[in-house]
Order: sequence, then structure tokens, then C-alpha cells
Amino acid sequence: MRIAQVAPLAEAVPPRLYGGTERIVSYLTEELVALGHEVTLFASGDSRTRARLEAAVPTALRLGGTVRDPIAPHVAMLRQVIEHAREFDVIHFHTDTLHLPAFFDRGIPFVTTLHGRLDLPELVPVFAAFPQAPFVSISDAQRLPLRDVAMTWAATVHHGIPPDLLRFSPRHQGYLAFLGRISPEKGPDAAIRIARAAGIPLRIAAKVDQADQAYFEAVVKPMLDGPGVEFIGEITEAEKSDFLGGAMALLMPIDWPEPFGLVMIEAMACGTPVLAYPRGSVPEVVDDGVTGLLVQDEAAAAAALERIGSLDRATVRRTFEARFTTRRMAEDYLGVYRGLLRAAEMATGKRLLAPQLRVV
Repeated sequence: MRIAQVAPLAEAVPPRLYGGTERIVSYLTEELVALGHEVTLFASGDSRTRARLEAAVPTALRLGGTVRDPIAPHVAMLRQVIEHAREFDVIHFHTDTLHLPAFFDRGIPFVTTLHGRLDLPELVPVFAAFPQAPFVSISDAQRLPLRDVAMTWAATVHHGIPPDLLRFSPRHQGYLAFLGRISPEKGPDAAIRIARAAGIPLRIAAKVDQADQAYFEAVVKPMLDGPGVEFIGEITEAEKSDFLGGAMALLMPIDWPEPFGLVMIEAMACGTPVLAYPRGSVPEVVDDGVTGLLVQDEAAAAAALERIGSLDRATVRRTFEARFTTRRMAEDYLGVYRGLLRAAEMATGKRLLAPQLRVV
């Protein structure tokens, strides 16, 4: 199958540091190539891939630091995609809604994975304007804010990561981990309070976006001066195995409807259980009592840490392998692509799928 993957330009694919969406685009692209498909990746020029790379900008926007209008490069990239559109059987967008006016009703099979939060009221009229455009959610919970909007949901596809990406650690080193982004909805301040209430050291590996700098300075930074908390900053992919694998648990006291939470399956790949609030996708990802514990508040979280050691780390890893690998994710998306092509065949009366790709 000839497949185009269209990535955001904020980070390279894969990102050098933080960047969940671009990381997933990379994992999916490389797995599709490994399965024998002809894949073209539209992304920044510093991306690394075995697919054909169509560079929209020389370097990713966030670390490049010279682009003041991030929409402009994305518009130029969409022009590139339009010029090549007829070369593909299906185009897979990861760019939110920016491409919809250009591709809706063009007769080109395309699908959009929505990677972010959907509980923003300004999104409702956008999705309502394109009721036939097919979307993929990354959790069933992600869809809930739009349950009253007429939309075409092609599937829910949970994220997956390569099974050999992160190293399994059968034993922890006695600390708790927080990994991700410093922001109020991610709950780093709650993680600090939970760890201190339980008397367990906490290590924080996270980036601070400019939008969250004031929150970091006013709330989180003063809390770092106390005992038992180490702030590391952003870490690379290569550092995650040691960081997550050494933790007795990953703390996720989130205060928002998490669309997926990639860090949860990264921890599980290391055998590290997840202690989290059951917001958004969390109950879909964490098997309570098997790969982690779900709690309602800080007091319950601190108390639950007394039980976290009873969870078997080998079982956590096996559950990851069964549910959250790139192969499973890629096969799910191939099912979506084939469904799109079958629908296009029925609409046009033309045969689009090669015989070996047909699914009865």
C-alpha cells in the first residue's frame, strides 16, 4: 500500500527530546515500512526515517527557535501534500484540523488521528463542518466531549511503542518517577506532595514550555527546595530505560482528560507500574491491580504506594507486550486504511485495493 504520513512540524520525527505525537508518527511509519508498505513521511528535514522523507522545513520548529508563525510552515507543507496526493492510496494526517478544508471532498482517501484534548468548545463548529471526514481517536475517552457532534469515527487506535525500545527492569531502585511536561494538568505539584507524604524520593524528568513557565516558577520550583525531590529536566529516549526502569512506580496525578498518556506504556515496557488518577484514557490503559493502581486523590495515592510493590513487574511487561506494541498499532491502522479504500471503491465503482490487500 502507498501511504503518506503527515506529521506536525514542532518536533523532528522522532523528536530529540519531548514530543509525543511525533514519536508515535515515527513508530507507526517505521513499522509500516517494516511490514513492506511504501511510505512517504512529510515532516521536518532533521527527521530520521526509512520511509521517503519530504522535508517541509529544514529543522523542527521548537528547537530551531527562528519561526514566529508556526502555522505558515504547515500551510506550505499542505501544499506539498496536495502536489503529491495522487501518488498515495491513503493519506494519514496527524496535524489536528488544519488540513480539513484542503482535503475534504477531494475524492482522496485520507484519515486524521486526533492526538490532543477535544474538550475545547471552539472545536465543536470545526468538526460539525466536516461530518463525513474520518477521524481516529487514541482512546474512547478522548471522544466523549464530542459525543453530541455528528462525526465519522473510523476507529479508536491505542498507541504502541517498539517492544525492544525500552529495557525491562525486574527490580526498582526505591524512587518514584514523574515524566512528561511541567503543567498544572499533569500534576507535578501533586506528585511532589504524594511522594513526600509517603516518604519516598521522587525524580522529575520533564520539560517546561514557555506557556507553563509562570506555573513552574510560582508553584513547582519552590517545592523543589524541600527534601526528597530531584528535578532532572528533559531527558532523551536513550535515558528513559534507566529512569523509568529504576522507579518503583510512575506517578500520574493528572487533572485533565488525558487523551492517551504515552508515558504510561513506556513505564509498563520497563515493568514499572503506574499510580494514576482515573481521568480520561487512564482506565483504558492501566489495568487496575495488574499494571498499576487507580486512586482518586493524593491521600489515596500515598496510601496505595504501600501496595504498589505487590504488583508483579514481569506481568506488567507481559501486559505491555500483549496490548501496546507498534505491530499491533500498525495493524490497527492498516485496518482503518483498508476500510477507507473499500468505502472509496463502493463510492466510485473503481478498484483501488490490490488483490493481496483485500479483506473480506
